[in-house]
Amino acid sequence: MGGDGATQPDEQEAGEQEGVRYGSPTGRWILLASILGSSVAALDATVVNVALPAIGEDLGARLSGLQWTLNGYLLTLSALILTGGALGDRYGRRRIFVVGVVWFTAASALCGAALNVEMLIAARVLQGIGGALLTPASLAIIQASFHPDDRARAVGAWSGLGGISAAVGPFLGGYLVDAASWRLIFGLNIPLAVVVVAVAVRHVPETIDPTSARRPDVLGAVAGAAGLAGLTFALIEAPERSITSPAVIIAAAVGLIGLVAFVLVERRGTHPMLPLDIFSSRQFTSANVVTFVVYGALSGVFFLLVVQLQQVVGYSPLQAGVATFPITLLMLALSARAGALAQRIGPRLPMAAGPITMALGLLLMTRIGAGAAYPTEVLPAVIVFGLGLSFTVAPLTATVLAAADARHAGVASGVNNAVARVAGLVTIAALPIVAGLTGDDYQNPAAFASGFKIAVTVSAALAALGGVIAFFEIENDVLPSAAPARRHHCAVDGTPLNPPQELKVAGS
Repeated sequence: MGGDGATQPDEQEAGEQEGVRYGSPTGRWILLASILGSSVAALDATVVNVALPAIGEDLGARLSGLQWTLNGYLLTLSALILTGGALGDRYGRRRIFVVGVVWFTAASALCGAALNVEMLIAARVLQGIGGALLTPASLAIIQASFHPDDRARAVGAWSGLGGISAAVGPFLGGYLVDAASWRLIFGLNIPLAVVVVAVAVRHVPETIDPTSARRPDVLGAVAGAAGLAGLTFALIEAPERSITSPAVIIAAAVGLIGLVAFVLVERRGTHPMLPLDIFSSRQFTSANVVTFVVYGALSGVFFLLVVQLQQVVGYSPLQAGVATFPITLLMLALSARAGALAQRIGPRLPMAAGPITMALGLLLMTRIGAGAAYPTEVLPAVIVFGLGLSFTVAPLTATVLAAADARHAGVASGVNNAVARVAGLVTIAALPIVAGLTGDDYQNPAAFASGFKIAVTVSAALAALGGVIAFFEIENDVLPSAAPARRHHCAVDGTPLNPPQELKVAGS
């Protein structure tokens, strides 16, 4: 298989059968494009949280506006990520990848140029569509292009090196917000995107899955998106408009109808993007329940913690970004070891102990208030939380993949990714309601501090619940002991798409 992007059909077929070797020039180009492409989305996910208070102040946004700034992106990403994988399988992974990168970058530019919070939210919704195209395609290119003996190594490089962007995001985002403007954080993706598109078009071979469905599951995607959008709108707007508001009632009804329609479409469709028989595995279902609960706690905390650090403790955006860096550092250092441990002793204990340790870290976060000292109050909470997260993600992801039937290996990864993002969508919408935070409370240190304690306590309960479910529902023999452990990395916006060594990937 040549390095030129204009690969001939017979070369493409041979490439899919034999595959590119890891150390070859073409292999290095493929890795560069895939890693930088996934970094475009990962970088954005970590810089926006740090900038939320500045965005709110500059655009005069209420708390619901900040929620929509995060959830507008998560909404389209979670609803369309399986469809994005299917489109790549059907029409070409490189083609959909490039379209996704260009789309995401154009939407990022719109975010930076937003004149008001409504325009910013609309641009974030468009960003989510681009993310749904490029995220599964970035890994699908690796899975389809590399030789079977080298795929695990390539995926490990993709996962580990891709995590660097998540690590540097808070530093860059915080610095730009402090030194210039929050608008510049959305320009960080532009130079990366230029390099990605140039490398992909010139050096990445095109691959398709000839067995994929000829038509994407458009009806299922529309029903799922309508369901998520309706419920999210109802949750976010109920405190602002009142629960009896016609808009809230109609949105909730649309959401419920959409989700019911989604299930019916997926059950009766000939080529569903979510084959419901995948949930016939009790282990797969249980692991995804744990994913939903744990990632719900994770997403809610990261939404509120950076606001607490800036508005209540008094940190600058850069200081708030740096304050949470130990979590990423622990993930990079320990996730591979956690995966190896789960492979050796079984996933039940790590998947139970990890979320419970996260819960302890969250309870320690209740001590973070006005005048909190970083070494004695912020850092211990961050370290304990990071340790728990580090020993949760890799065993959880490995269990999801191992529990699914082999023929659903690719879609299992996509489902788990979507579940994690939907969990974030729901908790970012619902947690402020539970905590009694509305309107301009994020600009009122006393009111926000009180709500923050309630929110992290609820999140701690969710994390602990995930550990309890894992202890009673996850079996140790779900992971074959002979299988090699892989490296996993988790960005704050969801689990990595990391299917086994098969051609088909999420959404296929």
